[in-house]
Formats: sequence, C-alpha cells, structure tokens
Amino acid sequence: MGMGRGAGRSALGFWPTLAFLLCSFPAATLPCKILKCNSDFWSATSGSHSEDAPEFCTALRAYAYCTRRTARTCRGDLAYHSAVHGIEDLMSQHNCSKDGPTSQPRLRTLPPAGDSQERSDSPEICHYEKSFHKHSATPNYTHCGLFGDPHLRTFTDRFQTCKVQGAWPLIDNNYLNVQVTNTPVLPGSAATATSKLTIIFKNFQECVDQKVYQAEMDELPAAFVDGSKNGGDKHGANSLKITEKVSGQHIEIQAKYIGTTIVVRQVGRYLTFAIRMPEEVVNAVEDRDSQGLYLCLRGCPLNQQIDFQAIHPAATEGHGTRRPAAASPAPAPPETFPYETAVAKCKEKLPVEDLYYQACVFDLLTTGDVNFTLAAYYALEDVKMLHSNKDKLHLYERTRELPGQAAIAPLPLVSRPLLSALLLLALLPVFL
Repeated sequence: MGMGRGAGRSALGFWPTLAFLLCSFPAATLPCKILKCNSDFWSATSGSHSEDAPEFCTALRAYAYCTRRTARTCRGDLAYHSAVHGIEDLMSQHNCSKDGPTSQPRLRTLPPAGDSQERSDSPEICHYEKSFHKHSATPNYTHCGLFGDPHLRTFTDRFQTCKVQGAWPLIDNNYLNVQVTNTPVLPGSAATATSKLTIIFKNFQECVDQKVYQAEMDELPAAFVDGSKNGGDKHGANSLKITEKVSGQHIEIQAKYIGTTIVVRQVGRYLTFAIRMPEEVVNAVEDRDSQGLYLCLRGCPLNQQIDFQAIHPAATEGHGTRRPAAASPAPAPPETFPYETAVAKCKEKLPVEDLYYQACVFDLLTTGDVNFTLAAYYALEDVKMLHSNKDKLHLYERTRELPGQAAIAPLPLVSRPLLSALLLLALLPVFL
C-alpha cells in the first residue's frame, strides 16, 4: 500500500506542527477538568438521534458552562481550547441561544446494531497490512519509546537520556502527531519526567475522523477527548480503537489503518509511551525539513542529552558498589537513596545489565522514586511486545552523538498568540 494515497487534511487544508500548537500557551499549574466536561457532553448527547432537537442546544449550554468553570486551570490545555472553539461553532451551526436551560448528563445508551461503533466490515484500505500486501512484501515495523527521566529509544534504536523539559514533539508526520510535556520531578531539580501526553490522529479517507487523545498525571482516560473509543462515524471507524488494559494505569490504541500500535502507561505519577509503526508511515512527512522536530526519528538535540553512564558505568563491577562522579549535565542524586540500594532494586526487575537496567539505576539516583524501577521494567516489556527484531530487545551501548551528527534543535517554543488562535481552528473536526 503506498502511503502516497494521501492523508486526510484538516478543515484549513493543512496540519500545523504540534509543537507550536501546544507550546504557545502557558502551562496550567492545577488539574484541568476538561476531560470531565467532554465526557459529560458525550453522555448527554450520545443517545440523541437528532442534533436539531432542543435537547442538543441544552447540552451545548451545559458544556459551555462546564468549560467556563474550569477555564482558569485549563489555559494551556489543547483539549480545553479545542472544546471552546468547537462549542462556539456548534452553537452557531444549530442556532443555539447562549441563554436558556442546561441539562444534566444522561446515562449513555449503547449504539444500535449496525452503528459505527459496532462495524466490523471496514474497507480494505482501512487495514494497513491487507492493503500493503497487494503491492509489496511484509512491511518493516519500527519502535519508539519514552520513559523515566526521560529516556528515549528512537525508531532507529538509538538510546538517549535527555533533559527536554517542557513540551516536545515525539512524532509529527502525515497521519499522527504525538507530543509530551516533561516537568521537574523535584523542585529545583534537573530531573524531569513525562507529566502530559497528547496524540492526534488525523482525518483519513473513509477510515477515521480526526481524533485527539490526551493523558496527564492521575488522568489516563480510556477514550478520546470527545468521549468516543473508536474512529468516529466513518465506515472504517473500528480501524482506530482504544482498549483499557488496567484501569488508570495502562491503555492500548490500535490504529490498523496505519498499522500502528500505541501503549500508554501511568507508572507512579508519570507517563510512559511506546509505539510500533511501519517504516513507511514513520517517514511519511511532507516537509522533510520539519523532521528536526521529530524526536522519535531524529533523537534529542545534543544540548539536551545527558550522559547517564557518567553516573554509573556501562558494566558495573562487583554488584556496582562503586559510585563514579556524576557528569556536570546530570542532576545531583538524592542523598537518601544509596547507590547500592538502587542497583539492588533494579536488579530485581531487570536482571540483564542493559541500558534499561542502567537507566533504572540512574533514575533512582536522580529522583529517589522507586516507581521509576517499574517504569524501566514496563518500557522493556513494551519493547518485547512491539519491536519486530527480537535480537535488538536489549541495548548495551548508549548512542553517543558527535557535534556534527546531533539532531537539529527545535525552534524556541515562544508564545505566538495569533498563530495559535488560527491553528486551533484545525481541531474543529473533532466536534463536527
């Protein structure tokens, strides 16, 4: 299947780089409750057979009221700004008055037989492997993962530890955008971990509508921001599905139309991300120059990389009782977590002294949080499930970039109010 078949575009005829879209707003410091507003609106309208009914306007007013109540804590939230613009557009389309009664959400009714939520007869174009095999051999699959403080394994099996505080794009191609936000683990510490994740699946032919998934600390939903669990109302909607594996801890997203599997976990307070994607989809980028913003493909910029092996050697000696001096870019280890204890705890979960084991030790030293042991363990488990080359499950040598080989540093993430206002309109298809 040639991916040149053309990805669906947004209503404005383009899809902006996700980094600029998300990072033009200041980050909220308190929990944003927009996912609750989205879920309530979905519950209130999912059983309605007509959007022209008065109840639809009532539900929209309740939705708008909910967003106003959470506005202060959601100023930097993509889903919030998307909801606000979507509500305004729907109110205008359906001639809804801003004054009037608001509804209490109803229990959601199950879709009737034959509804898009239940369809299994998706078009062949919505199944990547079936369509691909008609044109060439079995596709080559690649893997990218991000976990811990944070450690990045790229699509080309480079392994790096990065500072990357703030919002950074992991993937940005014709079909999918993924962005993470990393925040300090301890006040004043250089140690960071992933506190927020946004995934945008772009509208694609007769398969899926545009869908947005968002997770953050203590909020790992098993649905897209509009409350749905599949690709929408198109005939191939079930080629995109969310499955909850462990409530509040582990979800899996299958995007069969692009042959992609995504695993998102919450381990302790922070998130981990892993993806399996065909090489053809990985490289489906219209603007090749923009791939400098694509960490899963290009890796972290040199000035964002940390040599975590300066804290502990690649091969620990005698159970790792020696503590080498930390490199200057690395955060100082908390005194309350002895090096020997970190080594012992990581050995329990990761007996092979590969880079995942070393990352585990590094994270315990820099954060003092034992949950990072599980983050490294699950990251390796996800590699075992998603990586197509079983000989490359364990990596032993950290990728060392030379100055001329480093990934291109992203542009400064400065505020662009006017640009952001225009770009947010691209999210309107989520609500249409």
